Amino acid sequence: MTYYGSKELAASFRTVRNNTLKIAEEIPEDKYGFQATPETRTVAQTLAHIAIGTKLMTHIHFVEKRSTLVGFDFFGFFQKEIIAPEQVQRSKAELIEMVKTDGEKYASLLEGCSEEFLGEIVTYPEGMMPPTKSRFEMLMAAKEHEMHHRGQLMLLQRMIGMTPHLTRQMMERVQAMAAAAQQKA
Repeated sequence: MTYYGSKELAASFRTVRNNTLKIAEEIPEDKYGFQATPETRTVAQTLAHIAIGTKLMTHIHFVEKRSTLVGFDFFGFFQKEIIAPEQVQRSKAELIEMVKTDGEKYASLLEGCSEEFLGEIVTYPEGMMPPTKSRFEMLMAAKEHEMHHRGQLMLLQRMIGMTPHLTRQMMERVQAMAAAAQQKA
């Protein structure tokens, strides 16, 4: 019996993506060019990276349906499908639409996975550790990758003087709990 399958995987990815979208919507468009240092991505590039970030997993698991990554041209794929598209100038509206659309495409793919498919093992090229992973673990990595970059966006929000929505929500819950505790006293 599995407690976490394709429906839960899709739902958790949608939750993460919706929080990313909230950040994208809250940051003013005139701040989309902001970057913490010259060597880092701008807000816009980070959002493009997040939107595009599911392309690798989609290609490996749903397009090619690979059971091995031996011989897969990671560098060619990244240059063409990830790095180059990140550099394209897009408006805030275009980026938000891209994050929404690409996220929903990926979530829909996840939702349709069978338990057998999620349990299949994919072999990594020699020297990579671990030498194998389940499709489930690899597909979950897209969510983990987005959460990493969403954390960067939240720091960028702080740097431009904004309080991220998740922090505001937590502060509201803490204040409500404190008020409730005071009423009981």
